[in-house]
Amino acid sequence: MKINKVSVIGAGTMGNGIAHVFAQHGFAVTLIDVQAAQLEKAIATISKNLDRQVAKGSLTEEQKNTTLQNISTQTDIVKGVSLADLVVEAATENTHLKLEIFKQMDAAAPADCILATNTSSISITKIASVTKRPASVIGMHFMNPVPVMKLVEIINGYATSASVTETINELSKQLGKIPCIVNDYPGFIANRILMPMINEAIYSLFEGVAGVEEIDTVMKLGMAHPMGPLQLADFIGLDVCHSILKVLHDGFGNPKYAPCPLLTNMVTAGKLGAKSGEGFYCYTPGSKDLVVSPHFK
Repeated sequence: MKINKVSVIGAGTMGNGIAHVFAQHGFAVTLIDVQAAQLEKAIATISKNLDRQVAKGSLTEEQKNTTLQNISTQTDIVKGVSLADLVVEAATENTHLKLEIFKQMDAAAPADCILATNTSSISITKIASVTKRPASVIGMHFMNPVPVMKLVEIINGYATSASVTETINELSKQLGKIPCIVNDYPGFIANRILMPMINEAIYSLFEGVAGVEEIDTVMKLGMAHPMGPLQLADFIGLDVCHSILKVLHDGFGNPKYAPCPLLTNMVTAGKLGAKSGEGFYCYTPGSKDLVVSPHFK
C-alpha cells in the first residue's frame, strides 16, 4: 500500500509531533482539530521545534520551510480525511471520544485508507468494531516527544490484516523510527510494564517508604533510567496515568493494576503534573529546575 497523504486528528502534544515527523519526511499532512486556536498553537510549536533542529544542525532552513509547507490544517474531520491514504487519530485518551471519531473517519475516508490510532492503552479491536473496515484499523503508538523518540509500538487488532501491519511497519521505518509489533491486550507492552512501575513508585511514596527525590534518584542511578518514575508520571500527565491504570484494572480484573489512592486524590484535586504546574514536582514556565511539591515536603 502506497502512503502519500496523511491526516492527523488532534493537534495536541502528540498530534503536532506526529504531523511534524510525517511532514519532515516528505508526506502531505492535514492536521485536524475542532479548535482553530489549537491548530495555530500546534503550527507554532512545530515551527519552534524545527528551529531547534536547525540550531542543532540536524536540519537546514530550507528543509524547515519545506516541512511547514507540507502541513495544512482543517477543523472539519470529513473534509480533512476525504483524500487520505492514512489517518492517525491522536485525540485525548478517552474511549467514547475515540469511538465517535473512528465512526466519522470510517464514513468519510476513502475505502482503501488505513485508520490508525495513537492510543496508549485502549483496545484496537474495540475501536475497529465501530468501523466497517476492521482489517484496516491498527494501533500506531508514538512516544513523546515524537520528533525525538525512536520507538513506534504497532498494535494489531483481532482483525488487522497482515498487509496493513506490513505497510505501517515499513512506514515507521521511513520516518526514521524503530517499530515493534505487539498484540492487542490491555496496555499493550509499553504501558503494561511502565504503568505498574509508576503506580508502585506512587505507592512507595504513599506508604512513606521514601520521598519523591529519593524514589526518582534510586531509579535513575540504580536502574539507569533517564528520568525517575514520579517525574515521568508528571510529564505523561497524572490523569493519563490514572486512565491507563483503570484500563489495565478493568481489562485484567487484577487488583495489582488498581491506581494508588494517592494518584486518584491528586487527579481529583487537579494536580496533573507538568501541564497543570504541579504534580509530584512544581513546574515554573521557562525553568528547568525541579522543585518537589510542597505537599510532599
